[in-house]
Amino acid sequence: MSGSPDELVRRILDGEARALARAISIVEDRLPRSREIIEAVYPRAGSAPIVGVTGPPGAGKSTLVDGLTAAYRRENRKVGVIAVDPSSAFSGGAVLGDRIRMQRHSTDEGVFIRSMATRGHFGGLAAATVDVADLMDAGGCDVVIIETVGVGQDEVDVVGVADVVLVVLVPGMGDDIQTIKAGIMEIPDIFVLNKADREGIDRLQADVKAMLGFVETSRRPVPRIVRAVATTGEGIEALHREIADFLGSIGPEMMRARRRDRGRKRLIDLLRERVLEWAVGPATGGVFEGFVESLAERRIDPYTAVDRLMEKLGGPA
Repeated sequence: MSGSPDELVRRILDGEARALARAISIVEDRLPRSREIIEAVYPRAGSAPIVGVTGPPGAGKSTLVDGLTAAYRRENRKVGVIAVDPSSAFSGGAVLGDRIRMQRHSTDEGVFIRSMATRGHFGGLAAATVDVADLMDAGGCDVVIIETVGVGQDEVDVVGVADVVLVVLVPGMGDDIQTIKAGIMEIPDIFVLNKADREGIDRLQADVKAMLGFVETSRRPVPRIVRAVATTGEGIEALHREIADFLGSIGPEMMRARRRDRGRKRLIDLLRERVLEWAVGPATGGVFEGFVESLAERRIDPYTAVDRLMEKLGGPA
């Protein structure tokens, strides 16, 4: 699909799936038109709640997202799904991809699924994820679900993107306490104990409750706990209700605070990206590459190199 950004945006706002897919590709690849597209759709986004789903590999996140999608569709709500996959070492694209995810929704015009590659971005989310969520929102999605890669406690970025965060855990994945301790305990609004028909589910739930006693919850409500067996659909409706109840209970002030935090993180991420591109790019006259050579030849240490680079580029020492 070709045409001006204005024409593409008009088609997105009209709910055209092909236009949305094209715009997502432009934004994900950071093509020149991406900024114009986001500038145009940004004022029209912000109404769809964003549900973040994270947790260790093998926890059944994709199956759970499939079940949640079906629950929203029973309410006749249009659903956007962003599945953030590991990057292919060869193509840089998503390893898994749309076609092997959620096959029963593949012909449903009320579901738009997009796989995105992390492309080396830390934190479990692709760099353009928030932009893509805005595009889906502006394109008519009533709810956007983001499923992260599944790299454990490093997936804290999802907190800065989602209105409600689900952490999916399962029994029998080694030491349950090791799985759920540290930073991951501060991520969720809802713990989903999936594969609840397995031995060890009671111990896992007890461990989660015990660990929650050590977590600072002054800024966030105490996380809820829901059991599920995503493969059979058991617990999906209960989870669906818990998500709706949570979003309805946190109040407008907390929601505004969360969205302010999201805006702050988005600005910092974009600023970091823009400054880094400028500092290492040709506009600085090769200053960066000069320090790379000096570093490689051991003529300067990396900390001094950064100090001198900042000085040459006019930044703070």
